[in-house]
Amino acid sequence: MFMSSMATHVFLISLYLLFYSHATAQCFKEAPKFYNSPNCPNINLHPTLTCSPHAVHVAMTLDVTYLRGSMAAILSVPQHSSCPENIIFHFVTAASKINSTTVLNRTLSTSFPYLKFQFYPFDDHSVAGFISTSIRSALDCPLNYARNYLANLLPPCVEKIVYLDSDLVLVDDIAKLAATPLSGDVVLAAPEYCNANFSSYFTPTFWSNPSLSLTFAGRRACYFNTGVMVIDLARWRDGDYTKKIEEWMELQKRMRIYELGSLPPFLLVFAGNIGPVDHRWNQHGLGGDNFHGLCRDLHPGPASLLHWSGKGKPWARLDANRPCPLDALWAPYDLLETRFALEA
Repeated sequence: MFMSSMATHVFLISLYLLFYSHATAQCFKEAPKFYNSPNCPNINLHPTLTCSPHAVHVAMTLDVTYLRGSMAAILSVPQHSSCPENIIFHFVTAASKINSTTVLNRTLSTSFPYLKFQFYPFDDHSVAGFISTSIRSALDCPLNYARNYLANLLPPCVEKIVYLDSDLVLVDDIAKLAATPLSGDVVLAAPEYCNANFSSYFTPTFWSNPSLSLTFAGRRACYFNTGVMVIDLARWRDGDYTKKIEEWMELQKRMRIYELGSLPPFLLVFAGNIGPVDHRWNQHGLGGDNFHGLCRDLHPGPASLLHWSGKGKPWARLDANRPCPLDALWAPYDLLETRFALEA
C-alpha cells in the first residue's frame, strides 16, 4: 500500500525531526567517582544530609543551552576536592521548562551517579517583568537572575553557599573558597577589581542624579564578578536583600540607570561592603569582551578558578576549530561524547 502524498510528506518531516533531535542531542560520558580523604567528616551521619554542618554547598543554574559548560564545571569541583563526598550541589532550573528539567536531571544522574544534588524550580516568568534589555541578549535570560533568589529557594538550614557560573572550571579545592570568612554584617564575598572603571557600569542618567549617585557615598565601591560568590544566606534572608535588588530593577525599568544585565543591581546593593577573596578564585574574562569575544590572557598571579566570562565560550570555539590558547585548559573537563565515540 502506498501512502498519500500528504501522509508521505508528514512521514518525511517526522523522520527529519527524529533524526534532527538525535543529531543535536548532547550525550555525556560518566564521570569518575571521587572519594573523601581519610580525615574528612562523614556528612551521612547527620539525620538530614543537607543540613550537615560539614557539607560544602554549591549553587548553580542549569539549562540546556549551557549544559556542556555546566557539566565541565561540575566535574572540576569534586576532582580537585579533598572531601568530594561532602559537596552538595543545588541546581536551579527554569520552572517553565519542565521537559528540559527532566532531561537535565536524567543527564546529571547518568553522568554523575554518585553526586549529591537537588533541583529547585525557579519561576522565570515572574522575574521576567523586572528585566530590562542589555547590551547582549544572552544576559537577559531570566535564569541569569536566579542568584537573586537563592535564599528563598534553598532550605533554611543551608546558611552559606558558593555560587558558580556555568562557564568556569576549578583547579583547586572548593572547600578553601567556601571557608572564606564573612565578618561583621558582610553578606557576600568575591574577588574585587578596583582598577576597573566602575562608573562605566551605570548610565549618565544615574550619575547626574544626586539622589542616585549618592548611593555609593561612603563606600569604596569596586567592580566584582557575580559568577563566583560566597554568600551568607542567613544574613541575606534577615536583610531581605532580594527585595533590595528588585527595587533597583524596578527603577531601571522606569529610567534606565545601567546597561549590563544582572550585575549592576548587585553592585548597587553590595559594592564597597563585600568580603575579600583572592583574585586566584576568579581568573575571569577568558571568554573575551562582550562584543567580539577576543582571546585574553590570564591575569598575573596564581589561578584556582578559570572563568570564561564574556562572549566567547571554550566549547564553541573548540568545535569551530578556532580556540583561544587558554581553551586547552577547559578541554580536559569536557564530558561530551564525541560523534566518533557514539558511532563506535
